[in-house]
Amino acid sequence: MQINAILFDIDGTLVDTNDMHVLAWEEAFAGVGATFDRQIIHDQIGKGTDMLVPTLLPDADEDQQEALGETHGQIFKAKYLDTAKPFAEAHALLAHAHGSGQQVVLASSASEAELEHYIDLLDARDLIAATTSSDDVEKTKPAPDIFATALKKLPGIDPGSVIVVGDTPYDIEAAAKCGIAAVAVRSGKFKDAQLQSAGAVAIYDDVAALLADYATSPLGR
Repeated sequence: MQINAILFDIDGTLVDTNDMHVLAWEEAFAGVGATFDRQIIHDQIGKGTDMLVPTLLPDADEDQQEALGETHGQIFKAKYLDTAKPFAEAHALLAHAHGSGQQVVLASSASEAELEHYIDLLDARDLIAATTSSDDVEKTKPAPDIFATALKKLPGIDPGSVIVVGDTPYDIEAAAKCGIAAVAVRSGKFKDAQLQSAGAVAIYDDVAALLADYATSPLGR
């Protein structure tokens, strides 16, 4: 089936921020006396606060989870957000999809404020048909809410004609719960085995490699 809409994750997929989020979470956890190996934190990147914190601190109550999320957000905004850079060809990939008549959607577990920043960073405001952020949903990835909400903003679009592009197993799992296939990129530094076991239909090094192979990739077939 021809692809009519593409749901793009942002962090680790279009913008190089995963390592920054690891450092921000490390500092936030240190503030409550919790320490984790950075790889342990990295393996949870892609989830929102509601999913990430309970995995690492299962005894934290809802107020503690929310407080940690706010601390992480404050640290990330203060120290890292303004230095975050798009991956090479990120804008070009969005522009190519848009120019091919496909609806471009940014679907992220980031906050609405971060999402707005990234839209401008990617110079994508005129390219996107819709967006979803953690502010729009009850649960973030790997729950299906982010992508399910995005689908609702695309009336008349069959999930079979939609594809996700993401960098984490959680993107791929969330997509599958909505009946959507997902292409993975390695730029988020997850292992191929993790992406394959989650169900990725194809894996590319990064969005530049995906753009170079667009015509024969799952996006362009």
